[in-house]
Amino acid sequence: MEITGRLTADAKLNTLQDERQVVSFTVVQNDNFKTKGGEKKQVATYFDCSYWISPKVADKLKKGTIVLLYGRIGINAWNNMQGEAKASLTFHTNNIKFIGGGKSNAASMEQQEEGQTDVTPAPQTKDDLPF
Repeated sequence: MEITGRLTADAKLNTLQDERQVVSFTVVQNDNFKTKGGEKKQVATYFDCSYWISPKVADKLKKGTIVLLYGRIGINAWNNMQGEAKASLTFHTNNIKFIGGGKSNAASMEQQEEGQTDVTPAPQTKDDLPF
């Protein structure tokens, strides 16, 4: 499954007791539509995301960044202290593509996500150009 959304805050890197690291972040997906009566509506859906593959990506996941995520969806349900039923959507991310927004340039973020440490773009030669 894939979702596209904007990060609501900077990602956090959490280290578990067994020394595994997980990157945690939340994205919001906005949906605009008109009702039968012509009234404009906007619905926001929030996803709590986890990414286990590379902790380095946490530095690039900044508030406002638009990302395309691939993975699987889950749901957490619980009762709060007042006995009210609560639920949240979770997205277990296995691939991140940076679309835009945020404070960093998309090319360097994509290279970081792929595990590359050198973010300097390769020089183009005339043979690489389509014209």
